[in-house]
Amino acid sequence: MFSRALKPVVSVAAQNGAKTFSTTSEMQIKVAVLGAGGGIGQPLSLLLKHNPLISHLALYDIAPFTPGVAADLSHIDTPVKVTGHKGPEQLGDALQGSQVVVIPAGMPRKPGMTRDDLFNTNASIVRDLSLCIASHAPEAIVAIITNPVNSMVPITSEIMKKAGVYNPCKVLGVTTLDIVRSSTFVGEINGDDPRCVKVPVIGGHSGITIIPLLSQSQPPCKLKDPEKIDTLTKRIQEAGTEVVKAKAGFGSATLSMGYSGARFTNAILRGLKGEQNVSECAFVKCNLSEAEYFATPITFGKNGMEKVLGYGKINDYEQKILCAAMPELLKNIKKGVDFVKKYDK
Repeated sequence: MFSRALKPVVSVAAQNGAKTFSTTSEMQIKVAVLGAGGGIGQPLSLLLKHNPLISHLALYDIAPFTPGVAADLSHIDTPVKVTGHKGPEQLGDALQGSQVVVIPAGMPRKPGMTRDDLFNTNASIVRDLSLCIASHAPEAIVAIITNPVNSMVPITSEIMKKAGVYNPCKVLGVTTLDIVRSSTFVGEINGDDPRCVKVPVIGGHSGITIIPLLSQSQPPCKLKDPEKIDTLTKRIQEAGTEVVKAKAGFGSATLSMGYSGARFTNAILRGLKGEQNVSECAFVKCNLSEAEYFATPITFGKNGMEKVLGYGKINDYEQKILCAAMPELLKNIKKGVDFVKKYDK
């Protein structure tokens, strides 16, 4: 999982397969996962239990079995301490002292549902969690997985603003799954190892707002036919629906999202550790477009987002679909901002 990202920190013995953790005792990092008992939260927490940059993993959910999830994970033979916290009365304990908070909490998508259909339920969940973060972990870097990300990031941002603790570098929307899917699909087409494929994805994290920059794929995508490029673009944009349909009403993208969330969290941790030039795409506040928030490659540092890298030169097709996506993205962002304004009245 982390073999590329943490080469200096964790290694696998070549001859006998034994695990070797470095002694990074000076790095005492507590990570809180809010929604740890859910379909994304459990695989995400499992992967984070293996991350040597984490000293304490605090698992929170309203579900009564959350301490059981923590007990289960605590039996895994890595040094990461795991604690379980259930119900609103224990949320503060989960957050206290956390440098990183990851939010996968919320209702999953079902067949026929759009991410917008999730808004009313998930907006209230993210609002309430954000209020507690503002009180108990105001300096934490917050990574938001809950859909629709295009609206949830503005909700958390507005809550933090009202609490007087807002730092735009520390409120990050996780769009990594779009990049993971793009790398997988291009790797299949090219016959390349998908771990060696890089495709930046900009815009947002739902439907037409997902803009894969196939023209910037490294190694280059072998597709040249405009129709095939359009088909691949649409597959990436609708990949979540592909999973929802395949699960036939029994869930959405949970395992791939858990992996993607762990990868994004790892990038945050590497930045906190002081590693240079750690980058991922994320949905963040920036001035790259007319939208206040935009998914773009960024680098990480000790304060969360260190630098907005931007997306460079794009071709005519990508410019066209970006322009087409902008009204939807602006609507999504406004919906999140308006939700907080309405809540305040």
